[in-house]
Amino acid sequence: MNQAAQEYWLSFWKGKEAPQSVSAWQFGADPDHLAQLVINGVKTATCSGHIFYEIENAPLPKVDDYSILLNSKDEPVAIIKTTEVTIQPMNRVPEEFAHAEGEGDRSYQYWKDVHVTFFTEELRKIGREFTEDMLLVCKRFELVDVK
Repeated sequence: MNQAAQEYWLSFWKGKEAPQSVSAWQFGADPDHLAQLVINGVKTATCSGHIFYEIENAPLPKVDDYSILLNSKDEPVAIIKTTEVTIQPMNRVPEEFAHAEGEGDRSYQYWKDVHVTFFTEELRKIGREFTEDMLLVCKRFELVDVK
């Protein structure tokens, strides 16, 4: 976590005991636009490939985890709290979840097209191929604070 994110976190919890589980990150495809969708209340979910957690030996998100959203300049813009985490094949993600991701026209087809393109490119970088049944870590969250 960078200095600006840490200062924001400590300032938000000033006078209260801050939860221990917090991370700071930006959305992969278009950090500024996607963070703004969260701030506007449109985006309440996100997903990532389970394989990336495995490769990076990173812990999976858990309910009640906090995240500081960063913009494209790595500046903190908001705090979110995880409310649900599921792991499911991409081709089994429900339409309602795709809608909750808040992107494009919010249709399942838009979600699928964008995610197939994104995951195909990211997997290619690590020498893997995209498959429609790749496991996704699907996370729902609520907006806690806007900087």
